[in-house]
Amino acid sequence: MHIDQLREYCLSKKGSTEEFPFDEHTLVFKVLNKMFVLAPLNKWEKGEAAITLKSNPDYTIELREQFRSVYPGPYVSNKHWNTIDIYKGELKPKFIFELIDHSYDMVVKGMTKKMRDSLLDM
Repeated sequence: MHIDQLREYCLSKKGSTEEFPFDEHTLVFKVLNKMFVLAPLNKWEKGEAAITLKSNPDYTIELREQFRSVYPGPYVSNKHWNTIDIYKGELKPKFIFELIDHSYDMVVKGMTKKMRDSLLDM
């Protein structure tokens, strides 16, 4: 997967935006100002592509037990977030996109009804 594919996919999600809120290396995709994907571009530039995604707590554990490429990420809650090593090739792009969808859905699910309703109008 190339960073442009990740970017295009994330920005295709309703209400999504991109920014660098932490530093010049960490690209963050948000839905209505709530993070759903973090992508450290300095890792991508080194050929060590990875992303950090939100997840249901039970699914977080299940993914870590099932895949070596999934592990707790730095600077985020280990209960709700996983880092996914893309460069190892263990996970196919289709599955990575499904994990991004899950992250997006988890973030939307945690929003107020008013925020969720505003997504419908976009």
